[in-house]
Order: sequence, then structure tokens, then C-alpha cells
Amino acid sequence: MDHSLATLVRPAAARGLQPVPRAWQRRYARVLLLADGVAILFGVFATQALWLGLHRTEVTGAPVDYLTLSALLSGAWVAVLALFNTRAPRVIGYGASEYRLVISASLHLFGAVAIANYLFGTEVSRGYFLLSLPLGTALIVGGRILCRSWLRAQRGQGRMTARVLLLGDAPECARVSSELDRQPSSGLQIVGTLSTDPASGQHVKWGEDDAARLRSALAAAQADTVLVAGGASLDAQQIRRIGWSLEPGRQHLVVAVNLTDVAGPRIHTRPVAGLPLVHVETPRYSHRQFLLKRGMDIVGSATILVILAPLLAALGLGVRLSGPGPVLYRQERVGQGGVPFGMLKFRSMIDGADARLGELLAAQGSDGQPLFKVTNDPRITPLGLILRKYSLDELPQLWNVLRGQMSLVGPRPQREAEVAFYDDAARRRLIVRPGMSGLWQVSGRSALTWDDAIRLDLFYVENWSLVGDIVILARTFKAVVMPGESAR
Repeated sequence: MDHSLATLVRPAAARGLQPVPRAWQRRYARVLLLADGVAILFGVFATQALWLGLHRTEVTGAPVDYLTLSALLSGAWVAVLALFNTRAPRVIGYGASEYRLVISASLHLFGAVAIANYLFGTEVSRGYFLLSLPLGTALIVGGRILCRSWLRAQRGQGRMTARVLLLGDAPECARVSSELDRQPSSGLQIVGTLSTDPASGQHVKWGEDDAARLRSALAAAQADTVLVAGGASLDAQQIRRIGWSLEPGRQHLVVAVNLTDVAGPRIHTRPVAGLPLVHVETPRYSHRQFLLKRGMDIVGSATILVILAPLLAALGLGVRLSGPGPVLYRQERVGQGGVPFGMLKFRSMIDGADARLGELLAAQGSDGQPLFKVTNDPRITPLGLILRKYSLDELPQLWNVLRGQMSLVGPRPQREAEVAFYDDAARRRLIVRPGMSGLWQVSGRSALTWDDAIRLDLFYVENWSLVGDIVILARTFKAVVMPGESAR
């Protein structure tokens, strides 16, 4: 027994972590409740003020006035959000499911109000009804996004997280730990490990002594969650016994399956004959998804081109005055399905800069590597430094998007020489149209390694969603307005 488990518990003080009770979820739910209440009250009463005025105007066919109706509608909206579990611990702070539940709850509430309005013969103002729904919903989602940003900041400082004790063999513990370290905003903070001894070559016979040892390890690490990192050394009965060892309601059991880089909508869990089967949908683009993405590209690029026309003209004039050479720089890149196309940029380098690329890459020792990036590139003009820092040189690619050669969001198009480095996995980037912005651009830009860039692009390709594109575009706007040190 003493040799069957190897305990590697890292005390909280050793990692600079703060003991955080599980009650953070209740506190955060109260923050969300306050944010939802403020958003709903503002949305509903602002709608009434804009459409009807804040007077005690009677609702036709109903024994209440609009002030009372607004108060009742606000209270019902808060209650429906609770009924749909939009503030449940398994929802808050994880993925887009929180926002989908908020939208679904809001639509159900207004659907019920519309039905009641019809059945009881009342005549609620259509403008009041139709304006309060989108305005209130947008304010609620906006408030949730702000709360999520605050939560991520707290988690970056080691607060408001589940404190996790990893349990499993050493390779699986290392794999899960590295994946969680990449996403500190996930809310799962590794504070220790309890590893099966790889030298024993035997399964652990989980007994009372092991249960006591687990409870002791949880107390030493101040952990509230046990994460079983794969089942190579633990069978199903042993995992059940681990669950029995935990204190119900306060300590939690999570089992990691051997899957990475798969988004939530593609995963479905269904218990069959006592087996928790995990269904993973095959990555694919339906006709509906294709039309949605292409429609967003056409409307978005055309709208931005019209709005930014004066800025584009000013930038073009600035590039013309910055030195000899064309205003627009056209470079051949590899697009969807490996088809080459001419990608447009505002020229940010001296004329004839391409001829010096090989020489500069060789000088910095990266001529045999992908991602042809030159550190402290001497070819960039003074104006080009500003254009690149704020990604203004990329704006002409809106024309590529409008023509269907690119998308607003997708993997960045690369040169043929870079595509030559692709393995079978990396070549899957070419399944979709390349994008002006992408997941790896908003996750570190030039600071990311080739492997990390490919991993993020593959995650995008295999888990595309319209909501995901909107989130990336919002993060792109933030990165352009507030570029970090990796922007170049």
C-alpha cells in the first residue's frame, strides 16, 4: 500500500496561490444577479421612456399601467434567468453556453408574454414589446461579458478557481496539467498531484487507507476537486470508490477523457447501460453554416469598406508619401484548398523588400523554419511600423474578403514556402478560407510558436461557430486598439 501511490502535493504557499473556498461561485452568482437586474431594469424602463414616456399609461384591456407592467416584466425576467440555470455553477464562466441560455430564457419569456397578451385580449404596445426584448437581452449579455472579463482577471491572480488535485499516472497528469496551464481562465487550478507509481506496474487496489490518503492530500493542498487524468492505471470501480471518498457537495470529482482541442458543442455525453458514453461529432461545415459565414463576410466587409473609406484614402496617401514603391503590396498566398491568390496590404516596407527576405532569415538563423518573421526587420518604413502595430496595413484585405478569397475570420494565409513545412495535421488549415484575423492572432500574435499557432488554427477549423467568429472579431478590435508587445 505504501508503495502503490506516489504523493506529489504542492502546498498553496509554494506556488503563490491563495486558499479559495468553493463559495466563490455563490459570490459570483450574486454579482451576476446584480448585473442582470441592473441591465433588465435599464432596458425595460428605458424602452418605456423612449416609446411611451414614464407615465402611468394604462395597458389597454389590462388592470395595470405600463410602470407596473415594466416592474412585473423585470421581475419575471430575473426569475426566468434563474429557472434556466444561467447562474448555475456548471455554466458560469465556461464557454458560450451561458450566453445561449440567457438568449433562450429571454425568448421564452417574451414568447410567453405574447401568448398571454393574445389569450387575455390585452393590447401591449408592439414597439414597447419588440424594443425591450433585444435591448434588454443585449444589455444582459454585455453585462455577462464584462463580468466574465473580471472573472478572468481574478483567475489570473489565482482567485475564484476550483483548486484541483490531479490523480493518475505521471504521463497523463503531465498532459492534463499542460493543457490547463495554457488556459488559466478555465477556472481549474492545479495545486497538487497524487500519482500512481509507474514503477509498480500494477493497478492500485483502492481501499480505506487510500481513501484516507486522498482526503489527507486534499487537505494538504487545500483542494476541492479531484481530477482523474485518464484511466490507464485506475479501473472503473476504483474511480467510483474515489467518488465515495469525497465529501458530498463540497468536494468534486472530474474525469478527463483522452481528448484535446474539441469544443463543447461537438461533445455530447449520454449514459447507456451505466456507461457514460462521450459522443464526439465529426468536424464538418453544413450548407447553413457556409451561408451564415459567407453572408457575414459579405455584409461585414462591404460595411467596413464604406465606413472606413476616408481612412483608407488617408492611409493610401501616407504610404505614397512614405517613399518610392506602390501603395498596395500584392503577395501570393495559399488559400482554401491550396489555391493561390493575391493578398493585398498597404505597403509597409521599402520597395523590393522581398529580395532581402532570405538573407535576413539566414542571418537570424531561421531560414529553415516556418513562420517567416524577421526580428527587428530593417526593411520596414517608419510609417510601416505604425501600420503594422495597429494592423492598419491589413485593411485592403477587406477587398479579398468581398471577392471570396478570404474570410473576416480564419487561419492566416501563408506563403507557398511556408505551406511546404505543413504535415498532415497542419494541412487541415486549408479546409476553410483564410482570414484577416484568427484565433492565434488574438492569442499572442507574433509571440506564439509555430506549434501553438497551428494548434489554435486547427481548433478553429474543427470547432467553427458563428458565435466564435463574433468573439474573435471583438477580441481583434480590442487587440487593434490596445496592441501589446507582440504586435509587429
